[in-house]
Amino acid sequence: MNIILKIWRQKNAKAKGKFVKYTLDDVSPEMSFLEMLDFLNTKLIEQGDDPVAFEHDCREGICGCCSLYINGRPHGPGKKTTTCELHMRLFKDGKTIVVEPWRAKPFPVIKDLIVDRSAFDKIITAGGFISTDTGSAPEANSILVNKKHADDAFDSASCIGCGACVAACKNASAMLFISSRVSQFVLLPQGKIEAAKRVQDMVAKMDELGFGNCTNTYACEAECPKGISISNIARMNREFLKAKVGAPKDLG
Repeated sequence: MNIILKIWRQKNAKAKGKFVKYTLDDVSPEMSFLEMLDFLNTKLIEQGDDPVAFEHDCREGICGCCSLYINGRPHGPGKKTTTCELHMRLFKDGKTIVVEPWRAKPFPVIKDLIVDRSAFDKIITAGGFISTDTGSAPEANSILVNKKHADDAFDSASCIGCGACVAACKNASAMLFISSRVSQFVLLPQGKIEAAKRVQDMVAKMDELGFGNCTNTYACEAECPKGISISNIARMNREFLKAKVGAPKDLG
């Protein structure tokens, strides 16, 4: 394959960035997108040029680090796929591929395609946890959990915190991310004790960091690589309202 890349290059957070065009020949259709960028960087280094900075870690769709905006979509054209799981066979020979970092005020660019997503860490620190004694695992039947609640909590916990929901949203909302964390805990007995404080603290931190609100365009759900449901946002809103008015926290 022969492809043309238009990649956002930005020296640092304060520098003015721009798109730079690269032509890359002999790209294997079986390469992952990140392997293609490795291939490009090898050529740039051989030419004495600065390689493109991009973030990665597990390359197995688990860590969420490989967050890139590709041809106008978070993580590219694949469905429920992270950038590291995206393969070049999905692109046509000779076509131009535009690669950008996430575009959201709370995710400032560090360099090139790397953004600072520590805002998510601050939201988790604000309330995305439970306080419980640790030690040996309790007897499985000592705390009974409704199977549907357990399944929904597991699905919510599959969020990898990549930020695709924020990048996809016209308001740069983090509500799908936060609601997945709220659901992960509030659906289980261990998470109900701190439920009211958790949801209020996390929403307050979201607002403080400059994320927008949800206007139900469903873009976040459509672009989430793990298929997190927007129904979590409805659950979070219910939990938030109950916490504000002090109503009993019955999940029904």
